[in-house]
Amino acid sequence: MTSPASLLPPLDVRATLWERMRARATADPATARMLGWLAPALVTLLAGLLRLVNLGHPHQIMFDETYYVKDAWSLWNLGYEAKWDDDANARLLTGDDSAMQTTASFVVHPPLGKWIIALGIAAFGPGSSFGWRVTTAVLGTLTVLLVYLVALLLTRSRTIGVIASGLLAIDGLGIVMSRIALLDGILTFFILLGVLFVLLDRRRTMPLLAAIGAERGPDDPPPMVGPVLWSRPWLIAAGVTFGASAAVKWSGLYALAVFGLYVVITDALARRRAGIALWPTDAVFRQGPVSFLLSVGPALLVYLVSWTGWFVTAGGYDRQVDANPLTALWKYHEAILSFHTSLVSSHPYASPAWQWPLLLRPTAIWVGDQPTGCGTDHCIAVISSVPNPLIWYASMAAAVYLLYRFVRGLIDRSPVGPALTFPLVGLIATYVPWLLVGNRTIFQFYTIVMVPFLVIGLAVALRELAGGRQAPLHRRQAGQRTVVVYLDMAVLVSVFYYPVWTGMSVPYDFWLIHNWLPGWI
Repeated sequence: MTSPASLLPPLDVRATLWERMRARATADPATARMLGWLAPALVTLLAGLLRLVNLGHPHQIMFDETYYVKDAWSLWNLGYEAKWDDDANARLLTGDDSAMQTTASFVVHPPLGKWIIALGIAAFGPGSSFGWRVTTAVLGTLTVLLVYLVALLLTRSRTIGVIASGLLAIDGLGIVMSRIALLDGILTFFILLGVLFVLLDRRRTMPLLAAIGAERGPDDPPPMVGPVLWSRPWLIAAGVTFGASAAVKWSGLYALAVFGLYVVITDALARRRAGIALWPTDAVFRQGPVSFLLSVGPALLVYLVSWTGWFVTAGGYDRQVDANPLTALWKYHEAILSFHTSLVSSHPYASPAWQWPLLLRPTAIWVGDQPTGCGTDHCIAVISSVPNPLIWYASMAAAVYLLYRFVRGLIDRSPVGPALTFPLVGLIATYVPWLLVGNRTIFQFYTIVMVPFLVIGLAVALRELAGGRQAPLHRRQAGQRTVVVYLDMAVLVSVFYYPVWTGMSVPYDFWLIHNWLPGWI
């Protein structure tokens, strides 16, 4: 009778401990399949627990929830954002929404994110702080799963996918922005979903273009142009989700523009590899307009649909400024644009974009009035959007490393894989535009949209640190041990910071040792 142990592959003395464990775990196809879905499921479950447990604490309107909770509820009831009486926040805590007026309020963000927040309020009532935040918590949890899927498509490595998604699951900025009724976590979800669809589009279209070169004989002349691809359902889906991101906050337009250019550039490079003679013009002037229609058209449609409540009611801000509702909406958007471009006001937690990589001024979301129950006479409860410092600064270093690899590839004319370049594309879309906004008042927590690309880049850099299959055994052993030590430390730092990410009552001195830089207080 054959023993189960005899079915396992023999141990390879030239393999590291991790490589032996992985070989044993994946030797049985059924076990490999189970691990393939179990690992990301457990990471997503962990993310959900960290985001949903005690979500209703504090039962207060925190930071800019004062805008979005009330805007969401008036949207749900009136179809447009309305003004509220001065004591609305206190009355809402008891479920009393009688402070809501019918007079339209001037708001500077599109409606979709607030409609999503309104779903939770409608389900649990206007007085439920859990209801205010539950939809952002759910989308924040799903964002962790999206990071896994994006990393898997980029690297074809479930290990890298689990590491990247696990880092986001335990990161403080991801946790905090999932536990508050703001728009930025919702924006992050839609941008990353659009990114996933872009990658699925590349996986579908690249083989079609590669087949051109494969079918050409050695004596055949290169084709002058390639096919114009109209059947691109994933590109349409990307346009829909990027349009949804813009319908949450206008900064979603940057992602639509940058990843639209990415599609055109990768189309051009694929046509060059296929041997198409006029590959640049073929991609830009023949395929480019089609790709534009397939992506921007759905994005515009979704954006307009998000304003349905404003269109079908008469009381929305500037709704009656012109008989043509589209003209009235255009004029409203002119007013919004004027607000965004001229917004310069002092705020104690304002942080210009150049400071963000240094993490000089994270935002204090909430400070408890009289917290108790910490076991000492001097307690404090806070919610700070400071990320896990170990993950943040390592991600910054990883981004610099990926940029170095990209530049070196250009100089050496050597190919650089998408796993090394794609996180940089994401950072161009989510960070670089903020460097151009001048003196406008902005905040460190806007970087939540960057974090998925940062942790994916960090996971890719950790793979490089761990050593490839061709590296000597001692090099792989040292690299993999370093990665394990780093990941263990990142988990411990998150455990240490979790109380100040969730508003737990802690001794004042314990809170002080979490503030590693003066600007963190």
